[in-house]
Amino acid sequence: MAKMKQKRAQAAAQRPVSAPAIDNRRARHEYHILESLEAGLVLTGTEVKSIRAGGVSLNEAYARFRDGEAWLLSMHVPPYKQGSFSNVDPNRPRKLLLHKEQIERLQSRVTEKGLTIVPLRLYFTRGMAKVELALARGKQLWDKREAETKRDVAREIARHVR
Repeated sequence: MAKMKQKRAQAAAQRPVSAPAIDNRRARHEYHILESLEAGLVLTGTEVKSIRAGGVSLNEAYARFRDGEAWLLSMHVPPYKQGSFSNVDPNRPRKLLLHKEQIERLQSRVTEKGLTIVPLRLYFTRGMAKVELALARGKQLWDKREAETKRDVAREIARHVR
């Protein structure tokens, strides 16, 4: 009995780690992040397999509210190669799983001028796809330049410290 448990533990240790997190680096460059939260996603089976395989694009994605529900729009999930007829539209709207209070609070904040909801990361937790959403305000051109100069200065300081 103990040997079987050891074999299972060894097999679990040798399994490949599930799909890595997909980051939206563009969102951090284009927006000031005010707050973030985690939400679940409603996906089909072939979409989950395709996400695990990689190639998902969050660059153009954003969230909208419709009929008291949150939806993630413009997230591109490529069709799964082995999923013939069960594949769905790659850019279809995907429902976000949030509590009603969270939806109402975010909906009221988004009505402020210049605020939007963008996904920062897509990852798996205990086998379920999760997306980290951020309430964000768009950066102006000079904000982007300022962030770039700060990054360059920090890089120079680190180089001199080494």
